[in-house]
Amino acid sequence: MHRFTLPDMSCGHCVAAITEALRAADAQARVEVDLAARTAEVDSALPRETLAAALTEAGYPPAPGAAS
Repeated sequence: MHRFTLPDMSCGHCVAAITEALRAADAQARVEVDLAARTAEVDSALPRETLAAALTEAGYPPAPGAAS
């Protein structure tokens, strides 16, 4: 399970874009996004760096030091 803090996430459209980007990277991923906390938890076999790159490419780079 990977947890990302996404400071640029601010609305429902952001949640959809983040979910779509993570599922594009791993169609089998379980994704839970908390808009109020600006976090995303991802259960995926992919390495954290790959998921972070997908988020960054979608325009939602994870905050530095937000590792799990």
